[in-house]
Amino acid sequence: MVTFMMILKMSAVTLVYVILTFLVWRNLKDREVTSDLKVAIGLFYGILSVMSTHFAIDYTDMLLNVRDLGPMCAGLFFDPVSGIIAGLIGGVERYIVGTYFGIGEYTRVACSVSTCLAGFFAAFMHVFIFKGKKPSVTYAFFMGAAIEVFHMYVVLITHRNDMSMAFYVVRVCSGPMIIFSGLGLALISAAIKKSLGETHSPFRAISPREVSVSNKFQVWLFGVTVVVLAINFGFTYAMQTQAALQSAKVDLKTAGMDINKSVSWIHDHGGKAENYIHHVGLTGTFVVLDETGNVVAGTQGGKYYNDGVRQLIDMHDNHQLFSANVFGEDSLCMVHRSKEGLTIFAEIPESEVYEARDIQALETMLADILLLTIIYVLISLLVQSMVVDNLLKVTESLGKITLGDLEEKVNVYNSSEFASLSDDINLTVDVLKGYIDAAEKRMEQELTLAHTIQDSALPKNFTFSHKGFEIFATMDPAKEVGGDFYDFFFVDAEKMALVIADVSGKGIPAALFMMRSKTAIRSLAESGAEPAVVLEKVNEELCEGNDINMFVTVWMGIIDLKTGVMRCVNAGHEYPAIMHGDGLFELLKDTHRPPLGAMAELTFEEYELQLDPGDVLYVYTDGVPESINTAEEQYGTDRMLTILNVNRGVPMIAMLADVKEDMDAFVGEAEQFDDITMMGFRYNGPQ
Repeated sequence: MVTFMMILKMSAVTLVYVILTFLVWRNLKDREVTSDLKVAIGLFYGILSVMSTHFAIDYTDMLLNVRDLGPMCAGLFFDPVSGIIAGLIGGVERYIVGTYFGIGEYTRVACSVSTCLAGFFAAFMHVFIFKGKKPSVTYAFFMGAAIEVFHMYVVLITHRNDMSMAFYVVRVCSGPMIIFSGLGLALISAAIKKSLGETHSPFRAISPREVSVSNKFQVWLFGVTVVVLAINFGFTYAMQTQAALQSAKVDLKTAGMDINKSVSWIHDHGGKAENYIHHVGLTGTFVVLDETGNVVAGTQGGKYYNDGVRQLIDMHDNHQLFSANVFGEDSLCMVHRSKEGLTIFAEIPESEVYEARDIQALETMLADILLLTIIYVLISLLVQSMVVDNLLKVTESLGKITLGDLEEKVNVYNSSEFASLSDDINLTVDVLKGYIDAAEKRMEQELTLAHTIQDSALPKNFTFSHKGFEIFATMDPAKEVGGDFYDFFFVDAEKMALVIADVSGKGIPAALFMMRSKTAIRSLAESGAEPAVVLEKVNEELCEGNDINMFVTVWMGIIDLKTGVMRCVNAGHEYPAIMHGDGLFELLKDTHRPPLGAMAELTFEEYELQLDPGDVLYVYTDGVPESINTAEEQYGTDRMLTILNVNRGVPMIAMLADVKEDMDAFVGEAEQFDDITMMGFRYNGPQ
């Protein structure tokens, strides 16, 4: 019942720590941890540590608490400075009340040192091991347990002159304080991890890709170290047990011989030995029987002698060491039968025989746990600095290289293995750069050839014997090859076709689709078909086998140079700009139909333009109005019309050049992202 109440009270105190820490963390997790806030957190947990001292739980004349949870929580889950402040507050206050007010005076040094160290330990782990992250549930438990193990160990080493009492204190206090300190930190970690969404089901199998090198190493290090220490502890424990048994055997045999000698001497001199006193160990007893079986001497006059002792005497040989329950306590016993006819039965309680062994075993176990903790932390730091950090550097450089930065160098040369790895990666990248350069040169040559082929497919002769018109066109691709094109050609002696188009996409695919579209349009137009019929048939042709869903916007007009009548059709292209006589350029918002290749079975509507002598038609692709500058502003049709109007009386070649110059000035350093194609046509009247 006493143990149950202790567990209940310790659970309640630990739960208070868990709830308070989680609430504080949830309110502060999104706030910047300023200097004032660090101090405030340290004071808060320092006060909690002090309260743990004064509201300790009484258990078999010992006072239990979880005082070290305060600085550990502050340092691990908030800030290193907060942990140190809380540890100093709790530790100094514990020493003062122990020294001057008699509260827990026996363990004041151990408690003060462990509480102060808890703050520094948490700060160290926060900075160097977890690097500002929250510890896992497992790590948190072992850290809480480790600081209490240190607490118990200091109790032993600070009371070398009173090891029995120190052993009793540690034996009573160590279990509850170690378990609940570890459990408290583990529950806080679990609550925070759950809130952050960083937990995973313990029943879910973790793939090797999810486990870091450091975690694997730490697990193996922990397992191997525990096994080695356990074997060493077991061997030492067995040796100490044998030594204790041997010592007890010698003590019992010596005691029997001494008692026999003393009692015989007393009898030989006519004395009585009833009140003879002899110590068997510290708490052992003895009884002396004469030849008739009567008690002639013994501890407290032999009053402990009973039938059980008599049976033990009858059952065992002379000087045989055996275990038995004597007077309600497990003991090591021996019977000494002398030639004088005396029989001496002596026993020493096993608790006394094994006390030194148990104290040594407990101290060794605590020391081994602390040694394991120190080895674990130090080797984890070494693995982190010598392996994991270097791997992260290599991974970071490889990430940059993967993203295309081939000038990045892997520069990890603090060991032969990493130096070799760095050299191999850098050499591989250099070879890759060589292959890329060669491939780029081949591609550049091929693109140059493609540009030449595409450029040669566009008409470049703008001088005609027919004097009824003036025409000029330009095409500036955004890449080496583009998807825009223009075309003009006679369909008969007095009729001329004008075409401008823009293929979706850029580069080689757009250029191939452009050549296919241009060839189909010219072929059908030269056959004498009307513009609407031409585009309808071209659309059907382009829809066949168009697996990549490309399309082309087209404006087409066929003008009768005798009359100035132009029959036009617009398949999703930009609005033409037209200037009549001495007027200004304005957009002709004609009827739009879907672009070619977008869908099958389209029909197109024609419209008619009447051009008089001096009228000018300007057509273009969307690369003109949609050109942007570094401020991401578009050139727009308003600026285009303005520059056209400024240059409306100049020859077509000069007008297009001025438009391009005005665009370039507007765009500035911004990169050209789309093809730019323009065509100007002035009607001069019948030849």
